[in-house]
Amino acid sequence: MNEWEWNLLEDKASLDHAQIDGVVVSTGDRVRLRPKAGGDILDIALRGQVATIESIEEDYEGKQHVCVILDDDPGRDLGMMRQPGHRFFFNTDEVEPMPSDPLSVEDQRARVKAKKPQILIAGIGNIFLGDDGFGVEVARRLLERKQPAEVRVVDFGIRGLDLAYALQDGYEMTILVDAFPHGRSPGTVSVVEPDANQIASGEGGFVEPHSMHPLNVLRIASAMKVPLKKVLLVGCEPASLGGDEGHMGLSTEVEAAVEEAVKATEALVGRILGGTAG
Repeated sequence: MNEWEWNLLEDKASLDHAQIDGVVVSTGDRVRLRPKAGGDILDIALRGQVATIESIEEDYEGKQHVCVILDDDPGRDLGMMRQPGHRFFFNTDEVEPMPSDPLSVEDQRARVKAKKPQILIAGIGNIFLGDDGFGVEVARRLLERKQPAEVRVVDFGIRGLDLAYALQDGYEMTILVDAFPHGRSPGTVSVVEPDANQIASGEGGFVEPHSMHPLNVLRIASAMKVPLKKVLLVGCEPASLGGDEGHMGLSTEVEAAVEEAVKATEALVGRILGGTAG
């Protein structure tokens, strides 16, 4: 099924996980593609390729599909931005789970038990605006690492409305990762908690370098009557937001800060799950 055909199915729902060959998989897990025989030339080209699950969907008939992005696709970033031609849909019986680290029986049981993750990590940003792609890159690296079953990592890019809807799932904690201009030295990573009064009033110091920024998304969610629980922002001071014509790629300072942000985010998750977060 291609992107255009899938978009014709209006009644579809996103799932947190699916079970394939007895293995629980979720967004960010890697699979090997096994299209059924009798497909078109694209199925033949994709057979045996390794891909990463971008989302899991259930159609109006209750049938589950996985949307994947090829690991070897030079345009993987376009796939993460939900561009046709870089995202492919397969039935669950057409993919083979490839866990990077074989899960123990206890880990499998934990993942099944955690039907709805408690923590959402949302990468935000526009990869065509220089350092504004910071949140996208942090999310990408987090997706490459094994995360606790209670955690869901999603690269939302510039899809602000999708993020607002995702917040309706009632996460106990949401960690937004984004470029955060606030007068510090480029590459400075900060963890801040958005002010609830700023969300309600529409006032505050958040700069809008792209079509969605953290405070606006939270305002949209608040207007949708979403019960916002604890929200934190892992932000990085940008050196450049691409100028008038835009620019792909992070500056040296911000690129060097990505790993620091990954570790800071994982440390927050550890404190939250350990019950020590304030």
